Amino acid sequence: MMAFLYGVLPYIALTILVGGTIIRYTYFERNWTTKSSEFLSKGDSKWGNPLFHLGLVMTFGGHFVGVLVPKFVTEMGGTDEHTYHLMSLAGGIPAGILFLGGFLLLLKRRFAGSARLKVNTSRLDCWLYLVLLVTLVSGMLATLSNIPGTFDYRETISPWFRSVLLLQPEVSLMARVPVLFQLHMICWMLLAILFPFTRLVHCLSFPLEYFFRRDIIYRRK
Repeated sequence: MMAFLYGVLPYIALTILVGGTIIRYTYFERNWTTKSSEFLSKGDSKWGNPLFHLGLVMTFGGHFVGVLVPKFVTEMGGTDEHTYHLMSLAGGIPAGILFLGGFLLLLKRRFAGSARLKVNTSRLDCWLYLVLLVTLVSGMLATLSNIPGTFDYRETISPWFRSVLLLQPEVSLMARVPVLFQLHMICWMLLAILFPFTRLVHCLSFPLEYFFRRDIIYRRK
């Protein structure tokens, strides 16, 4: 099971993530959208939307440094393990609170708010929200459970992930990883599988044309 979860599933997830996204953009570009619901219910996303996206950016930045930057690099820069752990907690806990808090507000808006929103929520959306919720909760609980710093993910999860990217997965590294962290790893792979088929693809879009388009002149009526 470990060999499949950490030696095979990552490649299935990454293949679907990359290949599925390319296929969707190439052949189903008209369906490339976040399926905005602002016109159905606008005022109740005032707090949830910015909190969710701010927490997302902060969390992504923390994961990028913690997973992709080897431990020896930060130690060469003068940051020992204890200091790094305190810094990760100082940034990770607020990011998790913003991310999870914003998401819960958006869930409330989606399922406990306007009836029109519930009607416009597909079954795939529900699966996406469920996986996202488990991902956020497992990540937050894993962070809180490791406040004492007894588990160093930069000696297990981080080198495992980099070994996957190098096409030489070191599955044995994940054998010493606590259950909450393992659940969090499985969740990101499920998210990667769902990504090309959901509204999440909108995060890859950026209106570059905006910077080069001609000015639009507005006149009073």
